[in-house]
Amino acid sequence: MGERLRPGPIQGSPCFKEAVCIQTDKVYDSCREKDCLEDLRVFLTRRGQEIVDRAINVKCRKSEVIWVFPDVEAVPFNRGFYTVSVKFFFRITLDVFTGIGRPTEVEGLATFDKTVILFGSEGNAKIFESKYKEDAFDPQLWQKTNMPKSKVEVVDPICLAAKLVDITDRLFETDEIDLAGVPESVCNCFDDELVAGAERKRVFVSLGLFTIIKIERNVQLLIPAYDFCIPENECIAATEDNPCELFERIRFPVDEFFPPQKFEFEGAEDVFNERRPCSD
Repeated sequence: MGERLRPGPIQGSPCFKEAVCIQTDKVYDSCREKDCLEDLRVFLTRRGQEIVDRAINVKCRKSEVIWVFPDVEAVPFNRGFYTVSVKFFFRITLDVFTGIGRPTEVEGLATFDKTVILFGSEGNAKIFESKYKEDAFDPQLWQKTNMPKSKVEVVDPICLAAKLVDITDRLFETDEIDLAGVPESVCNCFDDELVAGAERKRVFVSLGLFTIIKIERNVQLLIPAYDFCIPENECIAATEDNPCELFERIRFPVDEFFPPQKFEFEGAEDVFNERRPCSD
């Protein structure tokens, strides 16, 4: 085994000044996923369900991520590997059509579960920390471990489709989710109580979801360093004495007046690479 590099000045390097030891979260494994979530049940608010029961059609206006709950468990008989179970909570905004005229906007909750297996290595060290306090004993922070932790990066999903189903016309199984088990923090995102079990019509949506899931550990790493990060720019004070001087420093928002064209969007030509024939 070769000699390990130690913290300190790096001799003979034209770029790096020294090798420094830092404490940080290292990504041991990660994956990315492109999921098409078909026919997710939307649990509506009480007011929204009353409107949907009279609806003739629905349209998905917007979907957004409210919260994501990841959970890590070791895989039996597979050292260093872990299952990451992720539960997504989405707020779905619908346009509900009950007749001729403008649609009514209602909100509901949709959920999705997925599980992946990632490598997270091994290590069971217990970590104790203290926080400096002047002229007193240092407060002791609560014990933690260097066991792996999961991190989920996600963007708001794309609404692909929405459909209205009259449950009096077909047989349905019991509800897929117990609303009593929905976290209070998620329920508080809605302005009314979520309901299920007494509806005449249900809404199902299909979403396109992009996700990156990682497993990280807190470790010490030796990295090359150029130098300390010393700010070069001087602070510009905002003063009420002369607001016009501050306004003069603001760049004119040209892009707001001239929206970008199709060729300026990365990947736009790949998506619409087949030109549609003009209709007569």
